[in-house]
Amino acid sequence: MTTPASGSAERLTAWVHGRVQGVGFRWFTRARALELGLVGHATNHPDGRVLVIAEGTRPALERLLAWLRSGQTPGEVRLVVESWEPARGDLTGFVER
Repeated sequence: MTTPASGSAERLTAWVHGRVQGVGFRWFTRARALELGLVGHATNHPDGRVLVIAEGTRPALERLLAWLRSGQTPGEVRLVVESWEPARGDLTGFVER
């Protein structure tokens, strides 16, 4: 993976709406992110959304985002709202919260 210090790493923040809690969504997101060499976390929120924050190369992040929207995830994703920014470099591993 490209390190944030190299200047080419990015940060994806994705709010995932739908039936995505209690269905293994965070576990599968973590597994996919690790396959892609990403760091970050997938976090349940009280309103039923899952927040996915990931850092890595743009192509790997775009693959993760495409998977989130693919219909191949556990549960039922109705909407993914994304934002992009430069990587902060403050994440290690990929965890479920």
